[in-house]
Amino acid sequence: MSDASALPLVAPGVAAAADAVRARFTSARPFAHCVIDGFFDDAFANALLREFPAFARGDHRNEHGEAGGKSVVERIRGLGDAWRALDDCVQSPAFLDLVGRMTGIPGLLYDRDYFGGGSHDNRDRQSLDVHVDFNHHPATGWHRRLNLIVYLNHAWQADWGGALELHRDPRDPANNEVASVLPLFNRCVIFETTEHSWHGFPEIHLPAGRSDLSRKSVALYFYTRERHADQTAPRHSTVYVDRPLPAHLQPGHVLDADDVAALHELLARRDQHNLRLYRELEGLQARLDQSTIGRLAGLARRAAGRLRHTRG
Repeated sequence: MSDASALPLVAPGVAAAADAVRARFTSARPFAHCVIDGFFDDAFANALLREFPAFARGDHRNEHGEAGGKSVVERIRGLGDAWRALDDCVQSPAFLDLVGRMTGIPGLLYDRDYFGGGSHDNRDRQSLDVHVDFNHHPATGWHRRLNLIVYLNHAWQADWGGALELHRDPRDPANNEVASVLPLFNRCVIFETTEHSWHGFPEIHLPAGRSDLSRKSVALYFYTRERHADQTAPRHSTVYVDRPLPAHLQPGHVLDADDVAALHELLARRDQHNLRLYRELEGLQARLDQSTIGRLAGLARRAAGRLRHTRG
């Protein structure tokens, strides 16, 4: 059982409520998740926000190599004292045990590379298409099991967009079920990473005069070495579902400037996803070609050896 005294950065009540959190987690819809307000000690959460990296410091390039609206810093230890303390905390046995108790997933592993995680900063007009995450760590091959996100936004309104949305099945809009979570300060969301844990967030629309704000969060991903066979799938990267056409675009509707802009954006997103997939296919083809060349070279060496042996 987790020792709360071994987790000074986590609010004391979190460990005490671990069993109740697990009950909420396992019964949640549309898939296993929980929301915990006041997750970190409040002073520590504010320290993380004070040391949050400037947007330009992170990786903010999109699939085309152009500057985009999302910035990520994966190696968090270099961000300041609070972030080093966070890194020490989340890899500790006490923290991993606590998250395991809250989710019912034992044997959780920390990712020292923070692959895809770390500090996330999303600006006005940024969104995240609904997707399921990559299912194996690219370096270790471990099974990805949990996303743990803590938001660091003191001011956030529902009509600003940017709320985390958890979907049952975005490919079936008529029967889809969506749970929405506002990205409020020191609010933690934990959800299981599976082949159906669809999630994303709609476009951010900050009000006039609040362009200084952005959607800030800490993203932590946890893994296990093994997983039940019925929960596994062949290795894949992130799988996106493109947003559908706006509902008001019906036969007879006359497009206005906003409609045209929305259509251009949807097409651009599809182009980005297609480009990413083409690059993955190119990489796979290159590895296949290299493997084929290697096999042919091996066959040639063996044939030459047999020929020399025959001549001898």
